[in-house]
Amino acid sequence: MVESRSPLKRFGLVEVSGPSMAPTLAHGDQVVVRYGAAVRPGAVVVLRHPFQQDLLVIKRAVERRPGGGWWVLGDNPFNEAPGDSTVFGPVPGELVLATAVLRVRPREEGQRSLRARLSWALSAVRPLWADASASSRLRAR
Repeated sequence: MVESRSPLKRFGLVEVSGPSMAPTLAHGDQVVVRYGAAVRPGAVVVLRHPFQQDLLVIKRAVERRPGGGWWVLGDNPFNEAPGDSTVFGPVPGELVLATAVLRVRPREEGQRSLRARLSWALSAVRPLWADASASSRLRAR
């Protein structure tokens, strides 16, 4: 017997907390993620922290390491509290849970005019593609 999963159960919504992924993602942004998606270098991923597995972290998958682990880094080089592979090393592939698909920027308070709402609507949703050039830049750090 083959268990079928609903396609909608493969997607989820994650809220970004902290500045480690700026400028790609800002504190308070929401990210639509796809669970079980293939990870490519440059993709933004959600993973379990290797030392605190009840903590979920969002980082960029920079490169696949020998043995199947991923080297993950935040996009913000000025973040003072790194929680990435510079601290915990390569992340085992089974701890990488999802790949980010879309960023949704929250609406600012006071956006009541039609013009402000249209402006927000046109810029709020942005696809998050795997960015190989970001992966190269981060490897050079």
